[in-house]
Amino acid sequence: MFDLGWTEMLVVGIVALIVIGPKDLPVLFRNVGRWVGKAKGMAREFSSAMNQAADDAGVKDIQKTIRTATNPVGSAMDGVKDAAKDVTSSLSNLDPGSETGKMAAEKAERAENARKIQAATARAQAERKTREAADALKKAEELEAASPVEPAAPVKETKDG
Repeated sequence: MFDLGWTEMLVVGIVALIVIGPKDLPVLFRNVGRWVGKAKGMAREFSSAMNQAADDAGVKDIQKTIRTATNPVGSAMDGVKDAAKDVTSSLSNLDPGSETGKMAAEKAERAENARKIQAATARAQAERKTREAADALKKAEELEAASPVEPAAPVKETKDG
């Protein structure tokens, strides 16, 4: 939309040098620079305010829900990967010989089992949603096949005399 190449910029600079003069040109460039800086600051502030409003409204949660609905198996696998990463990182930081290490290992094992259950539940839910979507598609195809739509008769135009 507003695209200036180097040749256009050179022409604008030469015209500005001739019209404004070499004495006042640095002042003009400084003022233009300040104006552009203020405009960028206002745009940055507006953008951050909009992002904050979107976060407050829960857009990220909705986006995550939509992503989960469109790819339930992938989101279930992401949950499994995150759980495995959390367990691996928490176990690598402890001394397994100490009493605290043993308790932490047991806690980590319980947490891993809980994550496995959550992942299995998510997988089962994804499979259920996939089956429901396939059933709905099948029903829609059956309804479409059962009630064929006849094309409308062509409309004859009449001339008004």
